[in-house]
Amino acid sequence: MPPPNAPGPRVAVVGSLNMDLVARVRRLPRPGETVSASDLQAHPGGKGANQAVAAARLGARTRMIGCVGTDGHGEALRRELAAAGVDIAELHAVSDRPTGTALIAVDEKGQNQIVVVAGANGRMTPEHLPASFPAQDDVVVLQLEIPMDTVVRTARMARAAGRLVILNTAPAAGPLPEELLAAANVLCLNETEASMVVPAAGADAAPAQRAEWLARDTGAVVVVTLGEQGALHCLPGASPTAIPAFRVKAVDATAAGDAFVGALAVALGEAGPPISAGSLARAVRFANAAGALAAARAGAIPSIPFRPEVDAMLEFGDTP
Repeated sequence: MPPPNAPGPRVAVVGSLNMDLVARVRRLPRPGETVSASDLQAHPGGKGANQAVAAARLGARTRMIGCVGTDGHGEALRRELAAAGVDIAELHAVSDRPTGTALIAVDEKGQNQIVVVAGANGRMTPEHLPASFPAQDDVVVLQLEIPMDTVVRTARMARAAGRLVILNTAPAAGPLPEELLAAANVLCLNETEASMVVPAAGADAAPAQRAEWLARDTGAVVVVTLGEQGALHCLPGASPTAIPAFRVKAVDATAAGDAFVGALAVALGEAGPPISAGSLARAVRFANAAGALAAARAGAIPSIPFRPEVDAMLEFGDTP
């Protein structure tokens, strides 16, 4: 990591912004079942917004590029990101759709079920990319909650300009376009997403096998998050390496994966190219700490940790 007061990497997050409506339940419902909730809260979130806040809180100079509606939820997201230090100059308001919404149920163990309504996120097109993109960015972070053609074009532009492109393949619904996989320097996905992105591996393939095959076939660095088991990473042509999780009492895993992605972007941006086995291992451990701290708190953006908290966990261990 860089010395104190060093300027952080410049991170552009191109993606989604949602208002999260979070219901607390004793257990998650089965298909067709109705369960009662003990509480309902509204939190600014969305994978893009969460990852942008994480990057900003962890030391990056961060800007968010995306779309919100001209409604109260859109204004709340603007305020939340600006308060976190995220540049919102390229956050566009669209009048024909409401701000994206996520309906989230969280059980007593911190596990969740999420239904996302795209809303204004579906209006995010390549034309919304600023003229300065990606010249003033070091790292570009993408997810899959905006139209796929926008994700593909953005990734190709950033890769062609020599920027580090991190693709969080969430929410994955199946195999991804080859041109998108080819444009990413780093693929970050969870176990479920790995099984969808690499279906040819077979239902019984372990996450490590999928990671190795995906790194071999795409030439990208692959990082697979494993929840309370931590994460594993794989460089092309190398064997996968596991990085253990930090032990915390999980309260709400909603933004844990996004905190991980934002932290990974910061750590890899600070390390600079090329990505080595050592810099990747350090970045994944840093991201594990950020994800663990987020899982130990309720909400999406409210749960995302600040840099001193992550540094303390790295130094002292499992106590947040």
